[in-house]
Amino acid sequence: MKIIIINGPNLNLLGKREPEIYGSTSFEEFFDTLKTKFSEIDLSYFQSNIEGEIIDKIHEVGFSYDAILLNAGGYTHTSVAISDAIAGVKTPVLEVHISNIYKREEFRHKSIITKECVGMISGLGLKGYELAIRYFLNN
Repeated sequence: MKIIIINGPNLNLLGKREPEIYGSTSFEEFFDTLKTKFSEIDLSYFQSNIEGEIIDKIHEVGFSYDAILLNAGGYTHTSVAISDAIAGVKTPVLEVHISNIYKREEFRHKSIITKECVGMISGLGLKGYELAIRYFLNN
């Protein structure tokens, strides 16, 4: 099984940015634990602050991978183009958010990409990525 985690803008700052919301672990550190925990799968990771690069990555893996875990960051609420990219590929996408988007600012309550995803995990911290992987392993 091949699964990719795609993280959007500002998620490269995990461990430094707003630790009261996002925690103090960098995503690279967390990703290493995921690779160890799920050594039976081909797990990869991509992060970009650039909308077009996220779209390009969805296009690149969207016909050959078994699953995409996508945390589009701020693009969740603004990017019709990322939503269209998800709709245009065969690989199922599960939306993941570290924080609970419904406990944050009003503009974060609306996700443009959710309707194209198989589901959403929001507010469970980094554990949400692990749960998303387990979902695909069990389905």
